[in-house]
Order: sequence, then C-alpha cells, then structure tokens
Amino acid sequence: RGLLPRPTRSLRPHSGNRQSRGLLHANPEEASQEMKRLHVHVAVEDLAKSVSFYSTLFNAKPAVVKDDYAKWMLDDPRVNFAISDRARVAGVDHLGIQTETSEELAELSSRLKAAGEVTRDQEATTCCYAKSDKAWVKDPQGIRWETFHTLGEATTYGEDEPDVKLVAKAACGAPAKAAASCC
Repeated sequence: RGLLPRPTRSLRPHSGNRQSRGLLHANPEEASQEMKRLHVHVAVEDLAKSVSFYSTLFNAKPAVVKDDYAKWMLDDPRVNFAISDRARVAGVDHLGIQTETSEELAELSSRLKAAGEVTRDQEATTCCYAKSDKAWVKDPQGIRWETFHTLGEATTYGEDEPDVKLVAKAACGAPAKAAASCC
C-alpha cells in the first residue's frame, strides 16, 4: 500500500551508464533494479505524538519503535523515514541515500570525492539501532547528507555525531543534552 496515489508515470533513477546515473526519467521498469532508498530523519519534540501522526499519514505502523526513535520503511514512495527525540532542534535533521550494496555505497562515495566533496566515512558503525557503513557530506546549503549501506540490526541507538553548539555549551558548564542524531 502506497503513501500517495499512483501517478500515470513514475520518476525513477536513470539506469544508463554510470555517468548518467541519478538522472530522472519516466520508465520505472528500466531502473527498478538500481533503485536506492531516500532517507529522511526528522528530529521531533514528542515522539509518541509524532509516531501517531506519521502512522496516520503513511497508513502504516513503524518497522522499528524504540523509546527515542521510530522508523518506517516505505515502498511507495521508496523511503526510509526516521524520527527521534535525541537533542537536535525539531525539524529535518538530515537527508540520505540508503544503498542496497556496499559496492553502491563505494561508488556514491567515490563520486562525491571526485567532485571535490569532503566526506566523513564510517565503517561498521552502530547508529539508529543498526550497523552500517556510511559516508557523510554537507551540501552547499549546509544540509547533512548520509549515504549508507545497512549491514544488520543493533540493540542500542549507537554512536552520535556531536553537535558543536551543545559541546561548547557543556564545556562552559551549562547543561546540555548528551547526543545529536546520527542517522
């Protein structure tokens, strides 16, 4: 069951050669084998209220629910949508692309580096109750993008990327929440 009504044509990543990959076109059959999953992580103030809202919006229950985190793995549109209440300001925390294979992640990371982007690479890191390999980058507006390949589940939320503002406040003696969102 999908989130949105089915359009008469669907935009999917172009499945041509490696250089043209990522362009959009209206032939879903041509690209279905190369489809990656968009990742959206939203920081929320009230997790229970947000789980209720997004469950209604998506007409689906979360695939993962923890005390501080919930995640929906939607197929239409193909999205890994996560929420958490882990100390960031409420709103979009970061965006990402979840790959199906380690090779896809390596190719995506290589493209970013070849374009002159600085990535922060992580191998077998635990984050968002999952083990993943990752490459982080910031876009020209400063929005954090996470490219990742999930290796398996984890029993803890895991590593968090420190929020510079929170660390600075804590260093000056002011109370600060311990963690920032990692995925």
